Order: sequence, then structure tokens, then C-alpha cells
Amino acid sequence: MDPSQGQSRNAYAEALAPDQRFDGSLRPQELDEFVGQPSVVANLRLAIQAARGRGEAVDHILLSGLPGLGKTTLAHLVATESG
Repeated sequence: MDPSQGQSRNAYAEALAPDQRFDGSLRPQELDEFVGQPSVVANLRLAIQAARGRGEAVDHILLSGLPGLGKTTLAHLVATESG
């Protein structure tokens, strides 16, 4: 949203807040709760454990695929599990 259109970014973010709370309540909170794609979850779990073992952040991860496969959910889970 362009601020010059009369609505600030904050107002736009506030309008989305109820939807984001609802959306967040539907998403799994841990990798163990993620249903489907067991090989992807296993690879992500391995990458997270390896980064923890090195005491570093998780290296770059590229998630690609069709809509609805869980890319955004996996990105949130990697961030959560990585700390």
C-alpha cells in the first residue's frame, strides 16, 4: 500500500492483523506437527540440527513448488525450530 494513497502502512497492517492471527492458529507450531512431505521435513530437521551443532544459523534454504505445498509454513517452522 502506497502511503501517498491516503492510507499508511500501519493501517494496512492493522487491517490484516485479525486474518494473520487466524492463519497462525491453523499452522503447525513444530516440525513434528507438519503433515506430508516426510523427506523434506527430514532434510530440514537435519539442516537445523547440523547448524545447532556448529553453533551457527541455518544456511540459506530455497523452498519452491506449487501453491499450497506448505512453503510458507515450512519457512516459519525453520525459523521457529532454529530459535
